Amino acid sequence: MLHIRDLVWGLLLAGCAAAIQVQIIPTQGEISVGESKFFLCEVVGDAKDIDWFAPSGEKILPNRQDIFVSRSDETTATLTIYHANVDSAGIYKCVARNGDKEAQATVQVKIFQKITFDSAPSPQEFNEGDDADIVCDVVSSPPPTIIWKHKGSKIQVAKDVRYKIMDNGHLLIRGIKKIDEGMYNCEARIMARGEIDFRMIKVIVNVLPTIRARLSEVNATADITGSALLACDADGFPEPIVTWAHNNVVLETGDKYTVSDDGSELLIKSVKKVDEGDYTCIAKNKAGEKSEEVSLNVFVRPRITYLNNQTASEFEEQVTLTCEASGDPTPAISWSFQNRVFTEGEQASWTRPDKYESLDRNIVVRSHARVSSLTLKNILFTYAGEYLCTATNSIGQDNEHMYLEVRYAPKILGTVTVYTWEGNAANISCEAEAHPRASVVWSRDGLQLPSANTTNVKVYNTPTISYLEITPDSMYNFGTYNCTATNAMGSESKEFLLIQADVPSSPEIEQVEPFSSTAVVSFEEPDSMGGVPIIKYRVEWRLPGQDWTGKEYHANDEMTTVTIVGLKPETTYEVKMSAINGKGEGESSPARTFRTEPVLSPETSAPDAITSVALREPTAPKLVVRVQERGNILKVNWIKQDDGGSPIKHYLVRYKAKHVSDWKPEIRVPHNSEYVMLSGLDWNTEYEIHVVAENQQGKSAPGVISYRTATDPTTVPDEAGGGSAMGTGAIVGILIVVFFLLLVGVDVTCYFLNKCGLLMCIAVNFCGKAGPGAKSKDIEEGQAAFTKDESKEPIVEVRTEEEQTPNQGGGPAEPNETTPLTEPDGKTVKVEGPKGETEEKNATAEVKTVPNEAPQANGNESKA
Repeated sequence: MLHIRDLVWGLLLAGCAAAIQVQIIPTQGEISVGESKFFLCEVVGDAKDIDWFAPSGEKILPNRQDIFVSRSDETTATLTIYHANVDSAGIYKCVARNGDKEAQATVQVKIFQKITFDSAPSPQEFNEGDDADIVCDVVSSPPPTIIWKHKGSKIQVAKDVRYKIMDNGHLLIRGIKKIDEGMYNCEARIMARGEIDFRMIKVIVNVLPTIRARLSEVNATADITGSALLACDADGFPEPIVTWAHNNVVLETGDKYTVSDDGSELLIKSVKKVDEGDYTCIAKNKAGEKSEEVSLNVFVRPRITYLNNQTASEFEEQVTLTCEASGDPTPAISWSFQNRVFTEGEQASWTRPDKYESLDRNIVVRSHARVSSLTLKNILFTYAGEYLCTATNSIGQDNEHMYLEVRYAPKILGTVTVYTWEGNAANISCEAEAHPRASVVWSRDGLQLPSANTTNVKVYNTPTISYLEITPDSMYNFGTYNCTATNAMGSESKEFLLIQADVPSSPEIEQVEPFSSTAVVSFEEPDSMGGVPIIKYRVEWRLPGQDWTGKEYHANDEMTTVTIVGLKPETTYEVKMSAINGKGEGESSPARTFRTEPVLSPETSAPDAITSVALREPTAPKLVVRVQERGNILKVNWIKQDDGGSPIKHYLVRYKAKHVSDWKPEIRVPHNSEYVMLSGLDWNTEYEIHVVAENQQGKSAPGVISYRTATDPTTVPDEAGGGSAMGTGAIVGILIVVFFLLLVGVDVTCYFLNKCGLLMCIAVNFCGKAGPGAKSKDIEEGQAAFTKDESKEPIVEVRTEEEQTPNQGGGPAEPNETTPLTEPDGKTVKVEGPKGETEEKNATAEVKTVPNEAPQANGNESKA
């Protein structure tokens, strides 16, 4: 397709064949300083010469560097202006000549200055409080309009007198603050051209250091090995450099001083009295410097010089403990015992300010100079123990322990009443607190125990407790026993009572809540425990007039209900309970009659359903996991709980590794199953397993259990030396490859020599090659058959064993053997029940998938 321009020039040429026409493209030009641009002069007609002329009228010669003229063909000439400047502006003319014929065209070139940032340094730093002149020098033609922005918003000079935009475009901030720090946008605009440019300038506000001594005065000891730590914390921006000076001498790290890396701490080693005085902490940064004085006071650390143990007897009038201490300044001495400080909350005498007396006046503290005494009045055995004397002055403290020994007569502790029964050993404990240690004697009716004719009584002694072990063999052994403890301070006796334990009374059945196959029995514990705890409850039930069936349940503190299972629907039962303790079983409660609910099948209509009991979902089954001999196979057993009044339809099992979020496909297990086998699990992995029971009313809450599989027994640990020895897996792989190659060689040899082998078999069945006579005869007689199915579908062999089993209530029979299930993930699940059928029918189906290339051994060509 012809361009419009070509059509126009064609028409002009046709209309004015002898005339010359000149056109400059573009017809005008604007060039930014420093940029380059070209103009094309096109001539229509015959022209021998095409020349360009500068604004001064001079012909532009080819050898100029800034302005270059070139002629690409007979009809065009190009003018190129390189790196234009203001002198390049003006009207340029293109003249075409051919003899006396001439034509010309002009183009006006305008040169303008683009927005140029001569000086806009970043960052720019100022001291806090100074008037900040933020530099942003911009040149352009015409001069630009400068706009300043901060934090994305235009700075409103009229609203904040601290800001001012100077005539030169700079931003002035009066009394700049730390909060003014950040990025500033210096934006230049030329409205005539719509031109815009900007520079981001980071403004940093340096802050004069502030300095604070952690302690304005530091106390140190005059010990040879003692040291003192002076510290000050400096803040500012940028972070100040901290130095220390003493007597106008700057201190540096050496034998005497250690200055921390940041300068904030000065450690004075081996403090002496001459080190006392003022130390100056100096912080300096770009904004200036500040200093702070820290005073070092050198004193003598307190030291306790006298403190001795004391001995007293209970009920003595008083005992005085004395503590002496040295130090400079003079230390204050205090006393404490266990968690009590004796001066705390006590009264001071107005006449003796250095005397402190407790409110009960049994404890008195007196202090004088470097000595303090603690007086304890009306001594009790509880006063015995360690007392702490603490000497404290302004720079430290010292403390020492002393022990107050209190001698006192025995005090017998222990439970007075003990229950047991004939033939059951019981221990009576006699705990005797005494100092010095007491000897304990047991007696009964004035006779010391054990005696020569008492074989069922024994005594065991520990440092603080004496045990009398009695195994009653008659009612005579029950009664009172005397324990007497004696030491040098006195003696004490106490009577203990051994009581005949009894069996518990009967528990009271409060309510029986029946369901179709279970019943929940609520009861109250017996009024009398017989003196010893109840260990079991026996629950017995029966059909009226028949023998009782019973089960024992281990008792616990919160046990108030038991569940009876294995009941028949729509059947009347009697139930009774008894409690069992160590003595034996108590009387049974009165029998209570109840009737189980009917089984609701899916076909049962609502009007026909029995609505006297609210039906509900089953309760969650209880789970137990057992690891099989192969450690990555788990057997998950469950214990059926309450069925909610409607028979269990099935169980839903799902599981997953705990470290992943996706569950394995859900497994549906028949209602009469008691466990599931999970195989093919990952080694050494913790699995979370959920089992849900479902009846006609819905699903139960899941029974949940977690278990970790064993470590892979075939795992070979890396060699400790990290050597390059070949692993067991690699060796086995090499052996398998060698064995495979050997078999292939033998098979090829048999093919060529004896016309047999795997290759011969493939040739006969797939390539139509005739086999040996013996094999052909077998094929004719039907003794062997090879099938080839182009569909490549597997041949499925199904074997079914029919087993007729009575079924109650129209429901499925309960399995009594393991039924294999195959799930989509390839894991095998085994379900055990009492009888062995699946939930759908009374048969066990075994499904085997056989590749269609394999021969059928029975000779019957079955298709699935």
